[in-house]
Amino acid sequence: MSEAGVGLRGVVVCHGTLADGYVEAVRQITGIGEEALTALSNRGLSPESMTAALRGAIGDGPGIVFTDMIAGSCGFAARRLCHEREGLAVISGVNLPMLLHFVMHRQEPMEQLVPRILEKGRTAVCCAPGRFEGVEDHGHSAVSR
Repeated sequence: MSEAGVGLRGVVVCHGTLADGYVEAVRQITGIGEEALTALSNRGLSPESMTAALRGAIGDGPGIVFTDMIAGSCGFAARRLCHEREGLAVISGVNLPMLLHFVMHRQEPMEQLVPRILEKGRTAVCCAPGRFEGVEDHGHSAVSR
């Protein structure tokens, strides 16, 4: 379990306003507050100020930084911070199912939670079967005829 049963802290770091949209959607669905998940944009920030803003957003405890891409200013700042201190994980390619799983299970140990978040994110990326040749049916019910 994470620190004193409080749960891991998450920060979503993306280009433009993408992080705000993700965090707003998670809050609307779950009712979770800022203590669990915060949004951070790279807009107008240098690499150094991006890392400083991320450091402030994640705090001192254990946490997970979710980025839109592994490369670019968001991913670089997250990985830089992860190398500076212990207790952080960086997950790139963020999507809504990942974030929902995180906030619902953030009390769990990071060693168990991170692989499950990755699996949730991977299984959420699919193509609904339809008229496209070469796209296999992944068992989803959305079909266009």
